[in-house]
Amino acid sequence: MKIGVSLYSFHAYAGEDSLGMKGCIAKAKEIGCEGVDFVETQHESQEAYLAHAREIGAYCREIGVEAVCFCVGSDFLNGSGGDVDAEIARVKGRVDIAAAYGCKLMRHDATPGYPNDKKFGRSFDAVLPILTKAYREVTEYAEQRGVKTCIENHGFFAQDAERVEKLINAVGHPNFGALVDIGNFACADEDSARSVGIMAPYAFHSHAKDFHKKNGSLDNPGEGWFQSRACNYLRGSIIGHGDVPVRQCINALRRGGYDGYMMIEFEGMEDPVRGITVGYNNLKRFIG
Repeated sequence: MKIGVSLYSFHAYAGEDSLGMKGCIAKAKEIGCEGVDFVETQHESQEAYLAHAREIGAYCREIGVEAVCFCVGSDFLNGSGGDVDAEIARVKGRVDIAAAYGCKLMRHDATPGYPNDKKFGRSFDAVLPILTKAYREVTEYAEQRGVKTCIENHGFFAQDAERVEKLINAVGHPNFGALVDIGNFACADEDSARSVGIMAPYAFHSHAKDFHKKNGSLDNPGEGWFQSRACNYLRGSIIGHGDVPVRQCINALRRGGYDGYMMIEFEGMEDPVRGITVGYNNLKRFIG
């Protein structure tokens, strides 16, 4: 497996008053990462975004860092201003950005779920046909652009391994698979290694993430912590410092046939460069 990092991990360093995007990519290479994942940034227009992506992609090639995956948000239940077709069109535009970066992969979300005032038809099975249609339409477009699409176990509603597996099989397209985040299963209160084992055969990509965990029956630990779906407490940690069985998850990915990138996603309270560096060294040791 190769090790990379999501530029999301650099947090405040990504601003132009700090390292900026190019500086973060150079720092990732200095740490030892072979590739980077991108997240969405703000631009005045699609044309401006495409120009930015081409420039950053050229910089990656110049310094020898692979542009691996573009990670974007999407909501195929609530749509763009309530219009699902408009949301599908918007996500197709993000495929063009991924191609401009030089990424061969794009991850996009399914939905955070329906608003809380909806009291029926909110189950995953109830909305599966809607999500399936949207994902298939996007991935068919992406295939023409040389980009594979994937769903991450992310965002509570589509986070469980069984739900993600069901969606991938419902879409049933060879250009669509999974981004397996070994830490995110904790947000759905799942056993990480078991869930990675379920998702591994579908993996196109993976994220290495770790969390500190505290039982939800305890007092709120305070700043930096958030709650899982079952109200357990989680806080991002340096890879290897938390409670996610990272080495076991790596072994489960391998058993499922995955041999691609593991991208560090650091969400801890420590300085990001320090956290990424220590996490990289631990992940390298765990991969062996």
